Amino acid sequence: MDVLQRVGELRAAIRHHEERYYIHNDPEISDEEFDRLLHELERLEAEHPDLVTPDSPTQRVGGRAVEGFATVVHLEPMLSLDNAYNELELRAFDERVRRGIARLPSATDAGRVLVDPPLEETAANLDVPVAYVAELKIDGLSIALTYDNGRLLRGATRGDGSRGEDVTANVRTIRAIPLSLRGGPAGRVEVRGEVYLPRAAFERLNREMEDAGEPLFANARNTAAGTMRNLDPGLVSKRSMGAFVYQLVEDNGPAKAGPSHRPGCRSNRTGAAARTSTKSSRSARNGPTSARRSNSTPTAS
Repeated sequence: MDVLQRVGELRAAIRHHEERYYIHNDPEISDEEFDRLLHELERLEAEHPDLVTPDSPTQRVGGRAVEGFATVVHLEPMLSLDNAYNELELRAFDERVRRGIARLPSATDAGRVLVDPPLEETAANLDVPVAYVAELKIDGLSIALTYDNGRLLRGATRGDGSRGEDVTANVRTIRAIPLSLRGGPAGRVEVRGEVYLPRAAFERLNREMEDAGEPLFANARNTAAGTMRNLDPGLVSKRSMGAFVYQLVEDNGPAKAGPSHRPGCRSNRTGAAARTSTKSSRSARNGPTSARRSNSTPTAS
C-alpha cells in the first residue's frame, strides 16, 4: 500500500469515528485506538508535508455544530490538549518544553531580530529546571459562558473550535453555573470550562435506565455531551450536571485564567499549568486551552 492510499484510509477512518464520537455520542473504538489512527496520520503527514490538505483531521480541533442549535463564533479559538500514554512520550514533551525555553529571547536580545539558534547554542540551557503543575482532568464537555455586566448572556459548546452550538437554554438549568456574578467585571467576558456528569449522578441515571429496561449509558463523558446537545432543557435539569471553569477571555484583551470548581459555586483560586494543541486527540479533547495562573474568580450570586 502506498503512502497516499494509507493517508486516505486514515482520514476516512478518523472522520467516521469523529462522527460516531462527537455527533452521535456512540463511539465504536476506544480513545487510545482513535489516537493511534490520528498519530499515524500526523506522522505520515510530517514525513510527507506535500500530502497535507486543509480538510485533513490533523488541521482542526475536532467536533462540529449539530443541527438544531444556532451557531455562535467564539471570541478566541477553543483548542484541545495533546496527550501522552507512556513515560517516553512524557519525556519527549519535557524535551520540547526545554528546547522552547532555551530559544526564548533574553533581556539582552531586545531590538535584535532572532532566529532559532543552532542546537549547540541551546544544549547548555536544556538542564534549566522546569516546574510543572499536574491536576486531574474533568472529562466533560467544553463550554464557553458569556457574561454581560455580570449576567449570563450565552452558553456555547466548543464545536469546531471557532464556532460552537448555542446551548444557553440548557446551560441555564445547571445549578452549578451562576446566572449572575457577584463582584464580576463590567462589560462582556467569556468564562470557559467544562460541564460534566458527576459519577454519583451517572450511576443513579444508569440505575434508572436499568429499572426502565432501557440500554445503559457507556460512560459519563458521552452522557454529558449528549445531555448538553439535547433540545429539551427539562431533561438537562434532571441530570444534576456539574461545572468546572478555569479561563476568562475578554473582548479587548488576551486570556486570563484561574480555575474555579463549582459543585456548589465555591471559588478555587489555585493556578495550574496546561499545554495547548490544535490536534483533535480524543483522550484530551476537552481540556483547558491555555497556560493558567492564579487569578481571583468572581463568585456566584
